[in-house]
Amino acid sequence: MRYLVKAAVRSGRERALVQAIDERALGRGSIAGDEYLHNMEQARVDNFRVATWVETCFCDPPLAEERPYWEEYFELMSVKEAHSRRNCRHENGAEPWACCDCDCTKDLEEKLRTQGTSFLDTLRSPNDF
Repeated sequence: MRYLVKAAVRSGRERALVQAIDERALGRGSIAGDEYLHNMEQARVDNFRVATWVETCFCDPPLAEERPYWEEYFELMSVKEAHSRRNCRHENGAEPWACCDCDCTKDLEEKLRTQGTSFLDTLRSPNDF
């Protein structure tokens, strides 16, 4: 299932987050592997410094496994279904683990790219964060 995650970087954790991303350590030890890095590469940020990204997650509740990794750096503000469960082949039972090879994330990320600015560019800019 796809979720739209909105989160704000915890105060004082900006540089540590950049370092974790640059060293490819973000999410290390998680079953989600490099998904964390991909999410940060695709994330967008608004004028209020709220980052938004699309997350693929099979957990119940959503982000149960990922949450501790994200909460080290972010205050999670919302985790909402990005599309209807009835349209998700994994969730409706048509194809187990369908989210792994589905175009939904790509399509949602393309739509998200029209909003805000690059989270990573903003995070790395000393004047913006």
